[in-house]
Amino acid sequence: MAQIDGATIIARSLKTQGVDAMFGVVGIPVTTIAMAAQRAGINYVGMRHEMPATYAAQAVSYLGGRIGAALAVSGPGVLNAVAAFANAWSNRWPVILLGGSYERTGHMMGFFQEADQLTALRPYAKFAERVETIERIPIYVAEAVKKAIHGVPGPVYLDLPGDVIAGSVDEDTVQWMPRIPDPRRTMSDPADVEAAIAALKTAEQPLIIIGKGVAASRGEQEMKAFVEKTGIPYLAMPMAKGILPDDHDQAAAAARSFVLQNADLVFLVGARLNWMLHFGLPPRFRKDVRVVQLDFNPEEVGVNVPTEVMMIGDAKKTLGQLLDVLDRDHWQFPQDSEWLQSVRSEARSNAELVEGMKQEETDPIGYYRALHAINQNLPPDAIFVAEGASTMDISRTVIDQIVPRSRLDAGSFGSMGLGHGFAIGAATQFPGKRVVCLQGDAAFGFAGTECEVAVRYNLPITWIVFNNGGIGGHKPELFDRPNKPVGGMSLGARYDIMMQGLGGTGYNAKSYDDLQGALKQALALPGPSLINVPLDPDAKKKPQKFGWLTSTRT
Repeated sequence: MAQIDGATIIARSLKTQGVDAMFGVVGIPVTTIAMAAQRAGINYVGMRHEMPATYAAQAVSYLGGRIGAALAVSGPGVLNAVAAFANAWSNRWPVILLGGSYERTGHMMGFFQEADQLTALRPYAKFAERVETIERIPIYVAEAVKKAIHGVPGPVYLDLPGDVIAGSVDEDTVQWMPRIPDPRRTMSDPADVEAAIAALKTAEQPLIIIGKGVAASRGEQEMKAFVEKTGIPYLAMPMAKGILPDDHDQAAAAARSFVLQNADLVFLVGARLNWMLHFGLPPRFRKDVRVVQLDFNPEEVGVNVPTEVMMIGDAKKTLGQLLDVLDRDHWQFPQDSEWLQSVRSEARSNAELVEGMKQEETDPIGYYRALHAINQNLPPDAIFVAEGASTMDISRTVIDQIVPRSRLDAGSFGSMGLGHGFAIGAATQFPGKRVVCLQGDAAFGFAGTECEVAVRYNLPITWIVFNNGGIGGHKPELFDRPNKPVGGMSLGARYDIMMQGLGGTGYNAKSYDDLQGALKQALALPGPSLINVPLDPDAKKKPQKFGWLTSTRT
């Protein structure tokens, strides 16, 4: 029988298991894996750094691919990917990282780039193993994919020795594996479903909080129907925006602080009471807040605040069960209640304040005015990626998401450096779809040369860089001092010229009108572009009633 090499076995095994896209940086010993992946029909995208490559792969998984793959050379290459790998762990997203490694016979000899990569990745991996024989490669790939997509999804890692990749065996000896089946959608206990509806009926000031778990389950139709049938106001977490359109009548985003502080019962749907929801603790929540929770992972239930009713199951399936109960009971929260009137009044008041800030003309332009221009021009079905502290935070309140899974940002890990990878992953998953990547100047700097990848593959990504002198914004005179601002970055940096140098199209938008014009031109281009927006260093977000993070200290 014919001989077959390890790289080809790896590629064929990945294709069998549903990997359609791979992002990586090649070199010894993994170059042949990328070439074999192309021959196997996998879309290989050559990146400039392993961190954005791993971000791109997990974005593909979340946005609709079965599982994305990242490829890294041994030693420093694999270790460069660790932060992005951990982001997938925090967000519960599947991804498979393939790392080159020193040869099996080279242990403790000081082999080229020899490192204990498994120990570095195992704290964040659902599965991390070193392949020991060429013939068993398909077993390792299948097991890794099974662990990544089944149960609680997450990242997996395969350590691939150079001699396993380059070695050849008789094809008859290879232990080929069938495709791992897709995860089964589990329904919640019907008694728990009944109890959840019963609890909602007793609430005087209920709130639904929608998390990205609903988006991951593709439960948007059921979620919309549930919200509308119950008549309860809802709050969407950042990457759950668009499950219901942001302009929906029951959206409580404009009254976020008010509804969190005053709700007497919170229904968590695919969301966690972690730092993003202030742990469910006072002063952001009531001391006596009741919690009804739906999650596919029982380990997430009751974290930080006891759960009164728990439903363990797939969000899409369980929401369908809840709808069945509502159809039978014909129950809806009273629409003339004082609670709903208060929520709407608070939302109108805050929306009016923000609307005023959107119209403020300053020189340089401020956050809200610039974001208003973006929102006016953003295609409804575009994928919107946001990164950077105030840039990302304020965009959540100004940029409207209309369709599910149309927003990617820092998520539960609060990661920086993910914007470029997410944007490239989104453009790869949806060929031809417009992707807009909004970043602060600090965030852009983590992986700015990935713009060249977009140029090379002619991806329709428009970068918008809010340039306010670094982390937190800094006035020009602060840079004249011997001790430069610790978070400061050059106010006059021309990221648009950088994009032009890489082969894309650049714009420098110094005003609202400039930005409007640049957006119209950039979004009409078939390929990549970048708009540099000098931003007022003094521009800040709307004053907050509470700090951004609730302390756990008493």
